[in-house]
Amino acid sequence: MENILRLTERIEIATEIGESYYREFKSAFEGPPNNKVLRNINEVKYDIAKTLVAFANADGGELFVGIEDDNSVTGLTYKPEKIQEILNSPKDCILKDTPITLKQASLIDYRGLKVAYFSVSKGTEYVHLTAKGECFQRKDRESVPTASEKIVYQREEKISREYDREFVDIAKVTDLDHDLIENVAQRISKIISPEKLLQYLDLAEFDGESLKLRKAALLLFAKKSNRWHPRLQVRIFLVRGTEEKTGKDFNVTEVGEANGNIFQLIESSWDLLRPHLTDTKFSDDALFRTQIMYPELACREALVNAITHRDYSSEGRGIEVKIFNDRLVIENPGELLSSITIEDLKSLSGAHQSRNTYVARVLRETGYIRELGEGIRRIYELMNNNDMVHPEIKSGNKTYSITLFYKHVYTKEEQLWLEGFESLELSREQKTVVRLGVNGRLISAKEIFETVGIVDEKNYRELLESLRKINVLQSVHSQNELQNLRKKYGGSKKAVPRFRIHLPTINSNEDMEEEDRSDYARIYVGNIPYEIKEEELYFALGKFGEVVDVIIPRWSNTGQTKGFCFVEFDKRLSANNALNSTSPILISGKKLRLKEADKLK
Repeated sequence: MENILRLTERIEIATEIGESYYREFKSAFEGPPNNKVLRNINEVKYDIAKTLVAFANADGGELFVGIEDDNSVTGLTYKPEKIQEILNSPKDCILKDTPITLKQASLIDYRGLKVAYFSVSKGTEYVHLTAKGECFQRKDRESVPTASEKIVYQREEKISREYDREFVDIAKVTDLDHDLIENVAQRISKIISPEKLLQYLDLAEFDGESLKLRKAALLLFAKKSNRWHPRLQVRIFLVRGTEEKTGKDFNVTEVGEANGNIFQLIESSWDLLRPHLTDTKFSDDALFRTQIMYPELACREALVNAITHRDYSSEGRGIEVKIFNDRLVIENPGELLSSITIEDLKSLSGAHQSRNTYVARVLRETGYIRELGEGIRRIYELMNNNDMVHPEIKSGNKTYSITLFYKHVYTKEEQLWLEGFESLELSREQKTVVRLGVNGRLISAKEIFETVGIVDEKNYRELLESLRKINVLQSVHSQNELQNLRKKYGGSKKAVPRFRIHLPTINSNEDMEEEDRSDYARIYVGNIPYEIKEEELYFALGKFGEVVDVIIPRWSNTGQTKGFCFVEFDKRLSANNALNSTSPILISGKKLRLKEADKLK
């Protein structure tokens, strides 16, 4: 019984994490801060109905009534009969012809305060409406009015939508990778056990004797994934040329096949794909030179997007990636859902619908994907930043695909600027940096990372070195100047514009700062306080060497940290000193945990 997730614990976890796509808080009060009064009961009931309808028309979710937007619990102070009316809201204020699947409607006694709790499943049979005949759908953190015609469900689509939520009677918790679940639990909340995490994320339900697992739990955490899904895989192919051929002209070679649960699949398939995003050529100076053909972040976004949203009910096929000479194609089972069109995606409005509700939620909560609907927008942005043509999206014949092309586009000003560098035969990423510095514009390290779409920071160092060798890049600030300027740019040296691009006719032999010559020196720092400031980390770790940058992931709704951060030193030696320190490093009484950043996969 100790592994049952209590309703009071749901409140504690919810107020720690805050509101999200899957979670909303409603207050029972209104008015100025110093003169709050109880809201009209009918308005509260309609708010509840509207929110539950929006959740059911999207991917499901949970609603707490009696919690403020700032995560504080203020409770319900109505008379008992009014509180019962609130619990009856789904029955009274949702159209009876489009009933929602309500998993729970409970009154929770939390520290002397009463909170109404509702949990609703994703709808598959109806377009859900309020009693007023209004249709809402959850988008990001809002319940948005939506035309009911847009929420259409086909029979085959319904099966694919329900796949990851189905229970598997013979599956047991021992079939899951306990260490992986524990790792994810720590990333989401410090106060939750692995068993309770499965319940909190709706991956399991307690039936009185044991936990019943959904297919989503097995897709995400199974020890032996092929026992539960025969095609939980990504296959990667190289195509010599621009078209596939058959017979004696057959030109397709399989690079490899990645298998495993979804967390394993994301990392192992990326490890297989990444080496083939580059092109190595023999240059005029008798050296083999390697250039990245596509922004790595765009490729990783597309790969993770495919793994997140593929149709897992199609068990006869897996995801396929084909690398042609002029393009990269990622193809996965399952067309776009009927509520989303290609035009919606191309509009970059953030439109989305999750086929695999539970899978998408876990990947969102653990940071593998950003806000739902951001993936395609991010891919377009990265391709555009690198002056590459827009991706091509196709959906049909039970398949969805996205194609990234190795083809560039430039403005007239940029084309004239780049023509001055033609004799250097720049690589794609070199051109991207040179374009950023058009006509002497200063560039920051952060801008290079984000615009080029670099994943491996070692590539950043190599890229700067390559530009320095051909005398086109120069640092315009000393270390002292960078130190003084970083406060102006959010406390990060990387955000300070510091590089200038010179035409190749100008000889710039000034040495680069030592920071750019050093080995990459980023470390992971865990167990940090939730309210920590960057200055505290600079101070605590600065005794081991100069700290160049601090990156602290924070929850967007509360501003609190996620319990970890990344710290970059200017030298590898400084990072090693910190990692090998025998004395505990404390901030606000908490002992920091330090690890190599590249050993976290």
